[in-house]
Amino acid sequence: MGKIVSLAGVVALGASAVWGQTFETFTDGNGIEFWQCEFGGAGVVGDGDAQFGLALPATAQTGFEEEYIGHLVVPKVKSTGTWMGISHESSMTSALLLLSWLDGADVMTSFRYASGYTSPDIYTGNATLTKISQSVNATHFEMTYRCESCWSWDQDGVAGSQVPATTSGAAQLIGWAQATQAPTTPGDTDSAIKQHADDGIFGAVVASARKSAYTSWVSLATATSTAAQATGTSTNSSNSTGSASASGTGGVTAATATAAACPNENAMASTTWDYIIVGAGAGGIPLADRLSEQGASVLLIEKGPPSSGRWGGTMKPDWLIGTNLTRFDVPGLDNEIWKDSEGIACEDYSVMAGCVLGGGTAVNAGLWWKANPVDFDYNFPAGWKSGDMAAAVDRVFERIPFTDVPPTNGVLYKPQGYEVVGGALAAAGWQNVTADDVPAKKNFTFSHPNEMFSHGERGGPMATYLVTANERKNFKLITNTTVSRVVRDGSRITGVEVEAFLEGGLCGIINVTPGTGKVILSAGAFGTPKILFRSGIGPQDQLETVKDAESSAMIESSHWINLPVGHNLDDHVNTDLVLTHPKISFYDFYAAYTNPIPSDADQYIANRTGILTQSAPNLSVLFWQEILGDDGITRQLQYTARVESGHDIESNKSMVISQYLGRGATSRGRTTITASLDMVVSTVPYLNNAHDTAAVAAGIESLKAALAMDPKIQIMYPAANTSTADFLADYPLTTASRSANHWMGSCKMGLDSGLVGNGTAVVDTDTKVYGTDNLFVVDASIFPGMTSTNPSALIVAAAERASELIAKIKVGKSSLVANSTVPYPTGNTNSTLPQGAGSPSGSAVPSGTAIFDSAASNATSRCTKQITLTGSRTSSSSLATEFPASSSLTTAFPTATSTPSTSHASFSLPSTGYQATNGTLPYPTATTSSPSGSSGRE
Repeated sequence: MGKIVSLAGVVALGASAVWGQTFETFTDGNGIEFWQCEFGGAGVVGDGDAQFGLALPATAQTGFEEEYIGHLVVPKVKSTGTWMGISHESSMTSALLLLSWLDGADVMTSFRYASGYTSPDIYTGNATLTKISQSVNATHFEMTYRCESCWSWDQDGVAGSQVPATTSGAAQLIGWAQATQAPTTPGDTDSAIKQHADDGIFGAVVASARKSAYTSWVSLATATSTAAQATGTSTNSSNSTGSASASGTGGVTAATATAAACPNENAMASTTWDYIIVGAGAGGIPLADRLSEQGASVLLIEKGPPSSGRWGGTMKPDWLIGTNLTRFDVPGLDNEIWKDSEGIACEDYSVMAGCVLGGGTAVNAGLWWKANPVDFDYNFPAGWKSGDMAAAVDRVFERIPFTDVPPTNGVLYKPQGYEVVGGALAAAGWQNVTADDVPAKKNFTFSHPNEMFSHGERGGPMATYLVTANERKNFKLITNTTVSRVVRDGSRITGVEVEAFLEGGLCGIINVTPGTGKVILSAGAFGTPKILFRSGIGPQDQLETVKDAESSAMIESSHWINLPVGHNLDDHVNTDLVLTHPKISFYDFYAAYTNPIPSDADQYIANRTGILTQSAPNLSVLFWQEILGDDGITRQLQYTARVESGHDIESNKSMVISQYLGRGATSRGRTTITASLDMVVSTVPYLNNAHDTAAVAAGIESLKAALAMDPKIQIMYPAANTSTADFLADYPLTTASRSANHWMGSCKMGLDSGLVGNGTAVVDTDTKVYGTDNLFVVDASIFPGMTSTNPSALIVAAAERASELIAKIKVGKSSLVANSTVPYPTGNTNSTLPQGAGSPSGSAVPSGTAIFDSAASNATSRCTKQITLTGSRTSSSSLATEFPASSSLTTAFPTATSTPSTSHASFSLPSTGYQATNGTLPYPTATTSSPSGSSGRE
């Protein structure tokens, strides 16, 4: 077994999520020289650290750009076995994965690809692994191998790459995940696998891995494994992953995904509905309540299983057995979705989304923000301005009030994070507010988290709107069923086609009331476009992809409606900083899921007090800032500070601050559908122009200045010797690194119909899909632009407003022909849009679609294990320290000598525009009078 024996060439890597490992030169028994590191620290499962070595061809050696030689050392798990996965990009989704495990004394390998948060499929591209050597001892297994065509990949038309750069300072990002269970059938290379137990990212300096002897080393390899070859078969299920077979020594056989079994008959076949609402999340649940309140018959279809115990949910840790609570009801367990999302995450999306009853409102952190009026005034068309929305917003907060003190005893637990960051902000002149009392104050203000929790439990639409809807005989909820498409007769929708997603789901056609019935899609920023694509509504290229996959199940092309569905995709741009402070007190929420501190569990179950009433991972303080760019657009920043480690900073005294670039950002992306009918982010909506990047940079500089008011705060990430420009240049623009999971905008609302000329809108201001008579969309996808805050409450407000408008619509013939003479462009268009083009989604994306009785069991879920990538966290448990919630924030820091302006911070760009790589940052040009710091909440 090889070991690292020298410390030659140690590199301390700099400014991204990968840094923290030590690389050094290592020569294996074959004489191959690797640039190698140990990774994982205490987090790696098994006996000791894992190791990965990388050898690359010299820059002048052409023809080898897409390959490398790797050296992998994996710690064994003696009693249960293991597998190790290496991602050829930082993300475990939408990238080529190499899995390895033991079958006796043999090291098995398999190329996989995960299109979303699900068990990865067999990869069907042309990657080839040739093994050079392998060995096994009591604690580890080791393999040296050549990997050809591994830096670029293509799975069912979804391509990606991370070809090593030729510049001296470039780093190659590698993700890893390891399990505590061996694959189900270790002797088969296509074996099913169990979810990983830990994961992380590291990065190797490319120049250090390049070796002139590379071309001689490749002759040591003997072909042992190649990628699968696609058979071109797929099912009609929206959850299909297609079919694949493979060549090579593993003997991979065809694998085909199938839907859950259908019942013997369609119980809904003889029933029609005034409204069929698809998706029981932040949009669908309030709509169902308000429309059934008016006497109409309403069917609400949810793709996933029940979540809350109130609705028959059963997913829970052992310590909740005997209660009517599930993991979704307890605020302190909400972060568990990032560790275990089996049966919860949508398996057909490339990003995280909640496919359970409640959608994003069932799985998110519960943040509940009253709309900043400018969000509607800036983003939305006439009829949806702040004045039009005021009554709807008020109704939302009458039904679902916010709280900033979730425990029933009025005590906030472990408040040190708020005191540290809030204290520094107050000392720098930022104003302490209760954000939902002053929703328009979003510049140099900070607040405790305002949340939708009630009586120490998750509240929200499931605990309010759904309760009143369910009391009516004219309402029905069905779960565990997916809507594959709407059934169309030209522009008229007659019903929906459903498939069983989980056991107990329904299959067949469900019809609306002839002549007057309406279908409303509330399946979220990815689920709604998917249904539209499969219904023959969207850009030409997407409809052709579906036609190729589904053949005769797709509506005839003469009835296709070309609209810009999937374009205008938006998300908050996430950029993290990590700090430490001696006062910070960490609580291990992940450990609390399976093994809570007994007194904490007792407090919660007995009277809904204790730290488990608060959102994990101890959300501490949120704050806001506005940046005025030289393009005349004011961009909104929100910061969320939480007590946990991140980015390889392992400390129980650390906090992560996530900066979200929101309203005013002009970068946009696109979501598209693959040949296997999965939804992917094909163009990311992150920092596609210099103005958006400048706002992020300016906010980081401002935050650093504010935190400097407390000399005990140490910013650990980015490193002290890293400039903001270099930090942002090295920060990957990927969904894994930058997503806030606030997806929106993919079915934009607007007056400029996408059927005409260069129109950008999919739905009109009544939320009706252009070119249809009775099809509506009400969810995050219709928001034209990003919000100031987490958007869940704004989506509910949009549903309140839409319920009024939809009820008044008389179903008639669409005024616009179905086939536009100028179809929407099919390729990736310019992703930078003018102001007023954006959109919000839930704190986690709202649910997809689903169906069956609300009490249906979820015990036999089809949803598979997720493969996700998050940084390893150091954890410890300690008892909560109680502080009265009513006590005002105080600080011993000196009053700031200069305080932030009550107007926007103004920043100028270089004449050539801000370039993240040139080291040039914008600086304030002027300030005006400012308020003094406030130590108490208003």
